[in-house]
Amino acid sequence: MLTIHPTARFRRSFQKQPSSIRKDFAQKIEIFQKNPFHPSLHSHKLRGNLDEYYAFYLRDGFRVLFDFDTSDVVLLVNIGNHDDYRKWARG
Repeated sequence: MLTIHPTARFRRSFQKQPSSIRKDFAQKIEIFQKNPFHPSLHSHKLRGNLDEYYAFYLRDGFRVLFDFDTSDVVLLVNIGNHDDYRKWARG
């Protein structure tokens, strides 16, 4: 099972999300921890300015940005909707 480490940025972003997204995250992170590429998560490698990261889907177009620190340690980098990707790419 993976070890999950949320970054400070992720924790700040998570607190700003609607309760429905936080609840969906709580369910999906359990699946993710067992299998980060489970088909229900639609995990994928990003391209462009965020090509060093991966993302998995939550409900309503929200996504979790993550990276593998090691083969069994994952850093949760950010959470938000697809439009937030543009902001993340600039920062």
